[in-house]
Amino acid sequence: MKRMLSLIISVSLFLAFIPISGCQRAEEPKKPEVETSAAAPALPPSSQTATPPSVPEKPKTPVAPLTAAIPVPSPAPRTYEPTAAPETPAAHAKPRGTDIVRVAGFDSAQMQKGAPPGWLLDIKLGDPQISLERGSQLYYLHMISSGTSYGVKNGIKVDIKEYPYLNWRWKVTRLPDGGDVRKSDTDDQAMQIYIAFTPTGFPEALNTPVLGYIWDNMAPKGWTGRSPAIGGGKLRYVVVRNKTDRLGQWYTEKRNIYEDYQKLLKDVECADPAGVTHGVEFYINSQNTKSAAESFIGDVYFSKR
Repeated sequence: MKRMLSLIISVSLFLAFIPISGCQRAEEPKKPEVETSAAAPALPPSSQTATPPSVPEKPKTPVAPLTAAIPVPSPAPRTYEPTAAPETPAAHAKPRGTDIVRVAGFDSAQMQKGAPPGWLLDIKLGDPQISLERGSQLYYLHMISSGTSYGVKNGIKVDIKEYPYLNWRWKVTRLPDGGDVRKSDTDDQAMQIYIAFTPTGFPEALNTPVLGYIWDNMAPKGWTGRSPAIGGGKLRYVVVRNKTDRLGQWYTEKRNIYEDYQKLLKDVECADPAGVTHGVEFYINSQNTKSAAESFIGDVYFSKR
């Protein structure tokens, strides 16, 4: 019951930032509008589709990690120190101009109120350890969890019919011990990427379709399913990577989230995405397994191809 109340309250707070249009056919899409107003999926976050394969990238020169602790009233978590220095990947060529909509292309180490500019810190438990680390051309978000649960979110709005592909780079250097998305008492991941869509009804907290792309520990790659949390009926996970993947290695991903939505959320009232996305969130947690996790993410964007 506590988990359900926490889930409902979190999603209600998230939805307070965004307009609700219900399950209606969107008007003819205009040019994508990137908003930096804070709002993103607060639900903790889905079958593999035929998309270009993930390509591991070779790391470059190590850069010493920076950590920024944001004091928040909470039980003192166990401290986890990073075991490996972050490594910087070389940037790959990508579509330009109107072919992409940038989500996270951080260009400095600047933080505002504990989060990158234009993003909000979303804390469920403990003190976050979060910073921006310099790569070869961009900065990457560095997150550490020591029995904590938190993320950063923004309210970007993108028509995924026009920009169906989500692209990103990530690296994990520590997985939560025994983390398994399929069980509520071990539902911890080193990195979760959530995409929220237009709520389909009321109460909004229980009627917001969400796709969650995660780096799990125990669940097999390609596994898709619902959230084990009570009230997570419109939340669908996709396990993109797990413990079989190399720690400390950068990976580049591409997912057709329009196809994922139609396949994994076909049972919701709006089987076709209504309007635009209502937010993106990057999340990390290890409180259920009472362990630790560490990850990096960046160069995140929607694309037409």
